[in-house]
Amino acid sequence: MTTRTAFTVTVNPKIPARLGRLEELASNLWYSWDRGTRNLFSRIDPRLWGAVGHNPKAFLKRVDESLLQKAAEDQTFLASYNSVLSAYDSYHSEPLRYTHFEEFGPRDQVAYFCFEFGFHESLPVYSGGLGILAGDHCKAASDLCLPFVAVGLLYRQGYFFQTIDSLGNQQVSYTDTEFEDLPVEPALNDDGSEIHVQVSLPGRKVMAKVWRATIGHVSLYLLDTDLPENPLKDRMITHQLYGGDRTMRIEQEIILGIGGVTALGEMGIQPTVWHSNEGHAAFMMLERARKLVQQGLDFASAAEAVAVNTVFTTHTAVPAGHDYFSKAMMHDYFAAFCQDLKISWEEFMALGHIPGSDDFNMTALAIHLSRTHNGVSKIHGDVSARICRDLWPQIEPEENPMTYITNGVHVPTFLAQEWSDLFDRYLGYEWRNKMCDKDFWLRIDTIPDHLFWSIRQTLKSQMFYGIRARLAEQNARNRGSEAHLDRLLKLVDPVNPNVLVLGFARRFATYKRATLLFENLDWLRKILLDTEHPVLLIFAGKAHPADIPGQDLIRKVSYVSRMPEFEGRLLLVENYDMRLARRLVAGVDVWLNNPIYPLEASGTSGMKAGINGTLNLSVLDGWWEEGYDGKNGWAVKPASDDTEAVLRDKDESQSFYEILQDQVIPMFYRRGKFGYSSEWVKMAKYSMASLLPRYNAARMVSEYVKKFYGPANKQGIHYAKDAFANAKLIAAWKAKVKTAWKGVSLRRLDTPGKRIDFGETMNFKVAAKLNGLQPEDVVVELLLCRQYKKMRLNSFKHVHFKFAGIDSNGEHLFELNYVPDLCGKQEYYLRIYPYHPLLIHPLEMGRMVWL
Repeated sequence: MTTRTAFTVTVNPKIPARLGRLEELASNLWYSWDRGTRNLFSRIDPRLWGAVGHNPKAFLKRVDESLLQKAAEDQTFLASYNSVLSAYDSYHSEPLRYTHFEEFGPRDQVAYFCFEFGFHESLPVYSGGLGILAGDHCKAASDLCLPFVAVGLLYRQGYFFQTIDSLGNQQVSYTDTEFEDLPVEPALNDDGSEIHVQVSLPGRKVMAKVWRATIGHVSLYLLDTDLPENPLKDRMITHQLYGGDRTMRIEQEIILGIGGVTALGEMGIQPTVWHSNEGHAAFMMLERARKLVQQGLDFASAAEAVAVNTVFTTHTAVPAGHDYFSKAMMHDYFAAFCQDLKISWEEFMALGHIPGSDDFNMTALAIHLSRTHNGVSKIHGDVSARICRDLWPQIEPEENPMTYITNGVHVPTFLAQEWSDLFDRYLGYEWRNKMCDKDFWLRIDTIPDHLFWSIRQTLKSQMFYGIRARLAEQNARNRGSEAHLDRLLKLVDPVNPNVLVLGFARRFATYKRATLLFENLDWLRKILLDTEHPVLLIFAGKAHPADIPGQDLIRKVSYVSRMPEFEGRLLLVENYDMRLARRLVAGVDVWLNNPIYPLEASGTSGMKAGINGTLNLSVLDGWWEEGYDGKNGWAVKPASDDTEAVLRDKDESQSFYEILQDQVIPMFYRRGKFGYSSEWVKMAKYSMASLLPRYNAARMVSEYVKKFYGPANKQGIHYAKDAFANAKLIAAWKAKVKTAWKGVSLRRLDTPGKRIDFGETMNFKVAAKLNGLQPEDVVVELLLCRQYKKMRLNSFKHVHFKFAGIDSNGEHLFELNYVPDLCGKQEYYLRIYPYHPLLIHPLEMGRMVWL
């Protein structure tokens, strides 16, 4: 047999001059939320558009030139093209609003670090909620014209492609990405050369190339170690998202954090606010401290200068979800770094110390080197405060510096185009600038019910077409028959989409309890198999390749879906991605969420469903505890904390069954003469009007600006002025307090009274041993609250004592004369804690003495 060599050549089409800006449109991820732009490419060649995964840049390299020539002569296409360009130019002509935010000046900028970013399926550097949230954060920053850059890693293999075999086993496959096909380009020096940065790893230097993606006004810089000058093991560092072992993870995080800071410096970008989205990027803070130490600061002052303008967001609701590395591994990677910081090894390890563990905890590092810390919902803020309580050992979790900003979703990305068109017609084009105006969105009620319902049915039909295609491919690969496929698709009828559809789509993690509805299969049969009121239940989601229990959940869903009575009533759709997510959140009638309380940090998929008129039925956890008002969906109250897991699942599943059987299904099928339920439409309208202005990313990023970015920017400037004089001052003061605090005590000198008349003065007098501290270094405080229920400490009235001199024993005396303004039994506490006007949070020292 003759041997032969296969050679390949790629022939790129020439884009007609008339369509020359298609390449510009393909290179800016603005297309990820502008459907008009994506439609342009789809109209040229719909089949190729699907084949390249809706990737405009890959599309332009493969499209037949004759089709481009045809489009260039098509007046209808040209009108759409010019309309898109007009919108694109109008959007990008908006200047960055340095003056729009009073805390920002022309040189100020936010740098946002994250391990993954989800903008669109054409840039596969995301796996799930964290990445999609980061992408939405960047998009909203662009919409607000915020001076903002982002930093991440460019993975050769993004998250895996999932298939599910005939027995429900998840099959995982990865595909290498051609970076030339992605909406990225090399970041360049002024002389046109590519920007490469060098990062130190044990015994070697690793080179990383910097790529740039454009998201409207925002630039995202992605680091890539897959370079010829690196040995194979180093080329593999950025090979796979969430792949490899602990060594791979720490090296990825070093490249992200240390390499990211270096890359920004190489490009002359000097952020004044730094945001670490999760602990993966916390090494960024160490690198910034090292640079300040190299400039002559001691580490304690450098740490204060770094922390004061650093924001840290945690997304994890369980301690095990936080990244950590062994002491030995940290020594291998950071022994020399520790010397650069000019601190001892013990001091370095203390930065990542959590009591009860010898490991180096990345969340602890992020908190130690930041001054603003938040969870992503009210409940999650409280959970995070409890998880991290040991970092402020003498402060109650409810008072420690951990706060929250509830997540939001980027409305232009996830709101179906049909709704946008309807809003243009009935609300006017101004709706895009009224995103957070709650009163404005009540105007949704003016949309005629029949039109609202028509949009809902149209979106369900589109979803059905997509599901039919995916299930047909899935069935053919698993060698299923056409007859079997017909049985599966009997309710998935795009022409007559009148069946009630419930959707559950998210990561298959055990705490999300995908199989909760299988607790009582007999009851589920009654719900799904009613011939007069049919119900279709759709599942989708991936389990991490290392998460065996999560994969077992997929197998269980598959097993139940194959039971003869459930075939066609319960569907499992493979390879959940952004495209399928957009279809599902807009197309199903009810979005289900049933996590174990309080482990759902936020849950943005429910927000995406809500803004599309899909009703939520969820456990009151994460965002839904804030969003649910009794009229905009349905809620399951979580079982008490001390309930055994088996009883908890039984009780909460029963609540789901009862709500579905007694409320959801009857309301959906209580149809009037026009073929739809007016009650359902009323609730869906109200749900959309109540959720869209509250749970959008514009509101979220605006809150970050007002609560975190603006103050951090101002504080950073204040700490840095006069050669970091204030950073040095607060570092020295904290060192003094830490040394003295073990000897600080408080005792009461007055005799507590049990009863007084209204208007009478309470006289308090205490003596404090300050162990070398001065009266201005502390606050002595009365906390007072009416005693009728358990109140959080931050709900108490706080009144400060005044310094009254020093007694013969050398104790400092503090007095307070206070007239209570309420009658009834009242509870009060007395305490002392360190205070300095330069502190960002009054209790950030974590020291407190109570009487």
